This record gives sequence, C-alpha cells and structure tokens, in this order.
Amino acid sequence: MKKYTSLTEIQGELAQRQLTLKEIIAYYFEQITKNKHLNAFNEVFFDSASKQAEKVQEKIDKGSAGKLAGMVIGIKDNICYLDHKVSASSKMLDHFVSPYSSTVVERLLAEDAIIIGRLNCDEFAMGGSNETSFYGTVKNAADEERVAGGSSGGSAVAVQADMCLATLGTDTGGSVRQPAAFCGAIGFKPTYGRISRYGVIAYASSFDQVGTLTSSVSDAALLLEVLAGADEHDSTLSSLPVPSYTANLSQNGKKKIAVLKETIENDVLDQETKEAILIALEKLKGQGHEISYVSFDLLDYLVPTYYVLTTAEASSNLSRYDGVHYGYRNTQAQSLNQLYKVSRAEGFGEEVKRRIMLGTFVLSAGYYDAYYQKAQKVRRLIREKVEKLLEEYDMLVSPVAPTPAFKIGENVQDPLVMYMADIYTVLASLAGIPAVALPLGNNKEGLPLSIQLMTKHFNEQGLLSLSYHFLKKDK
Repeated sequence: MKKYTSLTEIQGELAQRQLTLKEIIAYYFEQITKNKHLNAFNEVFFDSASKQAEKVQEKIDKGSAGKLAGMVIGIKDNICYLDHKVSASSKMLDHFVSPYSSTVVERLLAEDAIIIGRLNCDEFAMGGSNETSFYGTVKNAADEERVAGGSSGGSAVAVQADMCLATLGTDTGGSVRQPAAFCGAIGFKPTYGRISRYGVIAYASSFDQVGTLTSSVSDAALLLEVLAGADEHDSTLSSLPVPSYTANLSQNGKKKIAVLKETIENDVLDQETKEAILIALEKLKGQGHEISYVSFDLLDYLVPTYYVLTTAEASSNLSRYDGVHYGYRNTQAQSLNQLYKVSRAEGFGEEVKRRIMLGTFVLSAGYYDAYYQKAQKVRRLIREKVEKLLEEYDMLVSPVAPTPAFKIGENVQDPLVMYMADIYTVLASLAGIPAVALPLGNNKEGLPLSIQLMTKHFNEQGLLSLSYHFLKKDK
C-alpha cells in the first residue's frame, strides 16, 4: 500500500471502494511492527482500533460517517483514553488505566477517527529529545543514531515513518513543533485556550496546549476544526466560535511578514538551516508577501523566563504523585513520610526530579519575589512586545530549532544545553500565540530542516492558509 499524506486521499479511495478500513488498519499495524525498533509506540491498541475500524466501515457503507472517517491517529502518552493505559512515559504511572477520556479523544471518536495507540514521549512531557522516557529513547527514522525531538518524539516519528496518518502531541514550550522539525512533519500549536486540556496530564498549566502532527496542512486544519471549541470541563478555554478552517484554506491574501532578526543572525543557528530559511523567505516574497526584518531584543530572556515559570507549575502539578492516591508506590516504606519520599524518588526520572526541585526553589519563601514573580512580569513584557509587532505585521518568522536533529546522548547530560535548544519555540508559548513548524526539505546529511511561522491570538485561519499555499507549490 502507498503512503497516504492526507485524509482526502484516503476518503476518496474509501468512497470509490478501492480501499477498506480493514486494509488501512492492517497496513498501519504492519508498519508499526516493521518500525518497532524506532520505539515510537508505548502501546498499540490492536483490539480497540480494529473494533473501531469495523464500526466506522459500517457507517461509511451507510453514508453516515463523521468528518474523520478513515483517519488513523496516534495519541501522545499523556492524553487520557477511557479503559486504556496512560503513563506520561513515567514509571510513576506505569500500568495506570484511565477511568475517563480526555475531551480531545471524545471529539476524535465522535467524528469516527481510529485511535491506533499511545505514543512515546519525554517523561511528563519534560524534555526536548525523547531521551527522558521511562520506556527508552525514540529514534529518528531519517537517521537512527539521532533523536526524534521532544517531548512529542513518538508522535513525530509515527507520522514520519508512516505508522499512522496523523498524531496528537502536546506543546508546552515547543514539544510539537521541535520534533516535527526534526522529523520533517507539520507541527501545529494553536492559541493557548483553543483546544481543551481536560484529560491531558498536566506539566505547566498556563503553557500546555494540545497540537497536531501531520503530513498535510489540510489534515492539521481539519483536526483543529474538530478539536477546538468550548468545553465545560476546561475553564481556561475560549468560547470564541470555531471557523471552518478547511473551507477557508484557499484564502490567499498578501501578508506582511516580519523576520525576527536576532533569531536568524545568530551564531547558534546551523548554517544549512539558515540558508533553507532564507530560500523560504525568497519564496514567500515571490508569492507576493512583504518581508521585513525586525528586532526582538528580549530573546535572551525567553529561556530563563520559560523555565522559571514552567518548573514552578510542574512542582505544583506533580505534587499529587505521592505514592498514596495513585501511581507508583514503594512497598518497603516504614512511615508515611518515608512513603512519600521513596515513592517519588523511585517513581520519577532524573529530569522530572530536577524540574520539580527547581520549581520548588523558585516558589519558596525568600525567592518567590526574586524569581517567580519577576518571571511573570517579564512574561507580560514579552507578550506585549509580541502583540505590538503583530499589530503591524500579520506573521512572525523564526527558525524552529538552532540545529537539525542531534545525536542520541550528545546533549542529554547537560541540562543547560538542552534548555537553550528551546530558544526559538518558547516565544509563542510565553505569548500564548499560535505557531507552526513547516518542513523545508533535508540538509546534505538527509536530516529534515524547518521554518516557524507565528501569528496573533486566534488567527489560526491565517496561519493555516499561508502554510497551505507555501507548501502547495512544492508538490
């Protein structure tokens, strides 16, 4: 069977009876088995996915199937699915079975998507290389000695290696966009508050956002259309109406695009990535868009602000994993205090423990004002600066990551190097704006390259339309 890059292709063949869902699901199961060594899946839902395929095929035959009929999708292993395991790739939640489904899973199933499995990720979504997972590192299909990116590394590789049509990830500071860039996929992070977080295991609640990884912009638009919108279970969610993103993809007005000068003219940026972005900018100019270079002088404050705030929120969110309520519990503890300490020490990995301790420190008496409160003020400055730029320009452009995918084990021992790799993605997260990572082909070593586009709050339509036209000409 050929590799499908959009749901439109699959639905066309299903409608003409050239293909059945049974054949599609069998193909993806075969692909998963063939690529098992990449370690993208923590678990494959052979039974429930096969049953769902049968149900949806009946609906297709009757002409009553939903928008996503024919889409085989994987979900990151921090998204709850009723009666299925969910672990956030942590020993702390190993074997935990979810008692309910997240809103995003309910919306996928309501439109007849088939959920094929849960995907490996950095533990509790904390990491930029998928090397902190309790279940081992995910390997990049372009070069198996290199990382897939993180934290949604399994989600990116599953699309890259054709193990399913699309996947869901979560993006706290780039965790959808960076692995998409490393694996040549389209990684879309909507505005904070556009998609419900109910049933998504929390890392940093004022940053976490569900995003998509796809091979086509049309699939990203369709998934956003299905997943977005008000939810009584998530009070941070916007009640703004959800446009028909797919119907309006062909809109192609000329845009004013601002390139963040300090991100491109930066010593840390890989030369081939820079060249690919400059070629992409010329292409955008050729499509009639106006390109300007603007200064963003707060670049050096992005990573420190992001890590002060997210570790503080992680410290709070992860306090519930104490060996008492649920999750991993040490059975040798002699007292309640010891039970808390030993269960958490054994249940969490090194990176998660590091972030909990950092967060606890910045929230502690005497340091709260100096770190946490100051970081909140800087976040406000960053957001205001971004909003001011987006009053004048329609889009902002930057790289996604300083380099293409690096080698497994190369950076993981140095937390500062790992944290600084987020320098280009955390801007959209701090400001809460939508952003997308778009593929730009490969470098001389065959490693995927990428560009990042960002826009104002709730302008997903503009971002998707521009992305659609930018990539369309490449076909």
